[in-house]
Amino acid sequence: MVKRVAVIGAGVSGLSSIKCCLDEDLEPTCFERSTAIGGLWKFTETSKDGMTGVYKSLVTNVCKEMSCYSDFPFQEDYPNFMSQEKFWNYLQEFAEHFDLLKYIRFRTTVCSITKRPDFSETGQWDVVTETEEKRETAVFDAVMVCTGHFLNPRLPLESFPGIHKFKGHILHSQEYKFPECFRDKRVLVIGLGNTGGDVAVELSRMAAQVLLSTRTGTWVVSRSSDGGYPLNMMNIRRCYNFIAQLLPSRVLNWIRERQLNKRFNHKNYGLSIIKGKKQKVIINDELPTCILCGTVTLKSGVKEFTETSALFEDGTMEENIDVVIFTTGYTFSFPFLEEPLKSLCAKKIFLYKLVFPSNLEKATLAIIGLISLQGSILTGTELQARWATRVFKGLCRIPPSQKLMAEFTEKEQLIERGVMRDTSENKLEYIPYMDDIAARIGAKPSVPRLFLKDPRLAWEVFFGPCTSYQYRLMGPGQWAGARNAILTQWDRTMKPLKTRIVPDSSTSASMSCYLKMWGAPLLLASLLLICKSSLFSKLVRDKLQYRISPDLISI
Repeated sequence: MVKRVAVIGAGVSGLSSIKCCLDEDLEPTCFERSTAIGGLWKFTETSKDGMTGVYKSLVTNVCKEMSCYSDFPFQEDYPNFMSQEKFWNYLQEFAEHFDLLKYIRFRTTVCSITKRPDFSETGQWDVVTETEEKRETAVFDAVMVCTGHFLNPRLPLESFPGIHKFKGHILHSQEYKFPECFRDKRVLVIGLGNTGGDVAVELSRMAAQVLLSTRTGTWVVSRSSDGGYPLNMMNIRRCYNFIAQLLPSRVLNWIRERQLNKRFNHKNYGLSIIKGKKQKVIINDELPTCILCGTVTLKSGVKEFTETSALFEDGTMEENIDVVIFTTGYTFSFPFLEEPLKSLCAKKIFLYKLVFPSNLEKATLAIIGLISLQGSILTGTELQARWATRVFKGLCRIPPSQKLMAEFTEKEQLIERGVMRDTSENKLEYIPYMDDIAARIGAKPSVPRLFLKDPRLAWEVFFGPCTSYQYRLMGPGQWAGARNAILTQWDRTMKPLKTRIVPDSSTSASMSCYLKMWGAPLLLASLLLICKSSLFSKLVRDKLQYRISPDLISI
């Protein structure tokens, strides 16, 4: 019987995992190599021991109501989008509220995780750790790996001819903390993801000139939507997800492109995605303005470097470059795992629901947080941890390893032959993935049942933002405060904005949001009632669980 669980890492995923273990009466021991919780959200002025941390000016891309633990809302006076410090404070509050800190062993590095000789019968693991040069081995019934995506900086210097001739300063965004040291420099930022956009915008206030190089282009969206409401809360809704499954993909793409170009024409700004390239979205409120003001200049991909300049793919050249910053992302790895498990876990395609390695006879090891969602990763990791701990206890089951390995091996072969596209690195649609995992533990909300029992709540669940509280309404892990949290989510959203009282504010935030979309909900409600008992409804629900396609929100 599973009892003792090793949790590797005390970041967002690790804290989720510790709490979920306690909820299932398991005994977690968390190993954290740094001196604090929070993982990359704990700011440090230097990247010690190669550990990844955020830059000082970072602001969250997902608003507070869409990115909180499902039974622990943010304080109502917290801003909707938070600084690194505010978000880390929330993690600290969460850990203290649920008394998680006593289960964490800080300054402890995990050296190896290996199967015990009787693994096929017990599913147990030998975990070797090191604390202040003292090694220790312990036996655990299960392991939750919570080291995340951002482990090793990806620095593809070999893809840039002449880079070794370049006499200026070269660094990865992992090393970037403050903009002051780039004052009056000419800086080239390579890579246009969320980090690349943030770094370019911040440097534009200090540097003499910022050049931003992208080979593909990207869609750029703001944190706020029309009316000033958080974009995540307006877009990630079950009603919209339902419509998306009914409309042809061409119609959907046409609607999305019109919406994305509504704020500004991406082609005019040099941001359009090259035909045939993967669709990508970043969150940035200021980048279009910086381009408009000339403080950031968009460039195509770099073809070659010289000692002081860069030649771009469009034939243009920029001289006297002082600094090159690579915002080219990270790679993940599991150096403490043994082969062949280590190599298999590095291939997302072989992770069942991106959680369980498919080659284990006993499902006693889970990878938590190795996901890219079009919404909050925090809420996704929490649901993964809830599912994993119930699998450990035998309350939920996954298919046999032989079946999974055969299925994933065949899929890999089809991808290699070009018959099938590899979507394992794509961002997952938020609601379908969350519903899929929630359904496996019995926590997926039943909208038709809610309409019969609690119409007001059902309206909020289906037509309102799909917040994490929805997955605490029913089933294992049910939280008594979930209903109230859903009904008051707009109050917490508006609270930090009410710093100046306006006498003639008449309608509530929640009501005004619904009035703007009154026609669509009535139509959808009719469709839902018509489809409720039909085979068509079942097919739509099945499709919702597995469909993966680009959308607006990224993190």
